[in-house]
Amino acid sequence: MGRSRHSARTDERWQTGRADGRSPNGRHPSHQPIVTRPRARDPIALRESTVTRGIRIASVATLASQILIVGTGGAVRLTGSGLGCTTWPSCEPGSFTPVPEQGIHGIIEFANRVMGGAVLLIALVMLVLAIVHRRRHPGVLPLAIVVVLGTIAQALIGAVVVFLHLRPDTVGIHFALSAVLVGVAAWMAWRVFRGRRARFGGTLAQRALMLGTAVMVPVVVVVGILTTGSGPHAGDGGTARNGLDPEVMQHVHALPAYALLALAVGLLLVGWRLRPFGIWAGTLLALLVTQATIGIVQSNLGLPIALVGAHMVLSVMIVATTVLAALSLRVPAAQGVEVDDVREPVAA
Repeated sequence: MGRSRHSARTDERWQTGRADGRSPNGRHPSHQPIVTRPRARDPIALRESTVTRGIRIASVATLASQILIVGTGGAVRLTGSGLGCTTWPSCEPGSFTPVPEQGIHGIIEFANRVMGGAVLLIALVMLVLAIVHRRRHPGVLPLAIVVVLGTIAQALIGAVVVFLHLRPDTVGIHFALSAVLVGVAAWMAWRVFRGRRARFGGTLAQRALMLGTAVMVPVVVVVGILTTGSGPHAGDGGTARNGLDPEVMQHVHALPAYALLALAVGLLLVGWRLRPFGIWAGTLLALLVTQATIGIVQSNLGLPIALVGAHMVLSVMIVATTVLAALSLRVPAAQGVEVDDVREPVAA
């Protein structure tokens, strides 16, 4: 038998504590504030969040450190401190650190070497994270290996540069490898944040302009290295130059630089509506305009070291942005399926 309406009302009054069905504080039950218990946190979700945060921080730190070492290395050259430490890995025979007789040049060169050690340490941390979480980020591990090996190679090339007394060709190789490592680090950071198996998308015009830009960037970097090798900033007062006419090389360097600037303008015009491609294309154009402005000003002012240093750092930032712009033009091979969505098995 069902319960009577009177019985139901009686139960309601008993539960609310008043004959009119209201609560003891005079509010109707429907007006009572709803108190919910805090939801228990999923330990698996917490672990995945921590993993994602850690590897993202490491990837950004790797990219930032690879760019920063270009700045400190540039400071060594621009201040004439390339031979501030006369040997390697110690600074002076019998002394790992600079000695007072070396003055400020020894301190600058030694600080750059310490920075190189920090860059390698960050790259190793990134490699360990990539190994541990290779199932969640399968495309990151090969790139992390390249960054570590490249950073070690940079240290060895740096030793050769010192032993050969800053020959322009060895210094140029040193900088070129830095640009490559910045590009690889940018690619690695993209894979960490996006984590997608992808193929190239976009329109034919977008792909063609992106390809042209990607080809022109290394051309500009190489010609810039040759131009620097012909100029006054050798890294030490007695260091030989590459024999090229610096004034002629400045004009030669400007030709591919202006071509790259034109490509970047076209890239933004055809892709500004596409996200995130349009954002990276706009960033690339802004960097190139800034770089061109600094290049013109430094040439007219006799190559002041502050502007030359900024020019060097901006060049590798342009490399990184070009890589990110190209990757942002890619679309997932299988829409809605991401590599990062695959969870690692958890032991019971």
